[in-house]
Amino acid sequence: MRSVTYSMSASLDGYIVGPDGEFAWTAPDEEVFRFWLDEIREVGVHLLGRRLYETMLYWETADQDQSLDDSMLEWAAIWNQLPKVVFSTTLSEVQGNARLASDGPAAEIERLRAEPGEGDIAIGGATLAAEAAAAGLIDEYRVVVHPVLVGGGIPFFPRSEDRVDLELVETRTFGSGVVHLRYRVVRQPVRPVPRA
Repeated sequence: MRSVTYSMSASLDGYIVGPDGEFAWTAPDEEVFRFWLDEIREVGVHLLGRRLYETMLYWETADQDQSLDDSMLEWAAIWNQLPKVVFSTTLSEVQGNARLASDGPAAEIERLRAEPGEGDIAIGGATLAAEAAAAGLIDEYRVVVHPVLVGGGIPFFPRSEDRVDLELVETRTFGSGVVHLRYRVVRQPVRPVPRA
């Protein structure tokens, strides 16, 4: 079964966007950008909320930007070929290799898992990830932690009353002080009900 991953950059105090909506501090250096390139290659379909979709629209035409280096052009080529599902109640159409979701995240993820296909089902955006997490559908949390405290904003981790146990499966420290943490959700085995 295809894994569902939630991966984004975050500040050390746990926010993907600061209180003023600013996230320029997430701009990757070349080493971190190469890491993101490697990660996007493992994705089979990307689920996005409206805000992240609109932020990523730049990449739909980035290949026309003469100032981009080879790694950025490579990112644009991969991103443009990648199927995307956009969750929005305000958009009536989307561009590129994207479609608007017809159902909520849980139904879309279950449908995508049932279809033949390779690569992870990646989630981008905290609101969308919160809905998937509430339904118990996220298999891995991948956070790229930047050495900055922003003091508030949109949190990486969804607020939940449920405990979720995680297993650390990978770490990587970059020269810039950025740290990648990859955690797998620990699923509790279902115990059989004793018969009387």
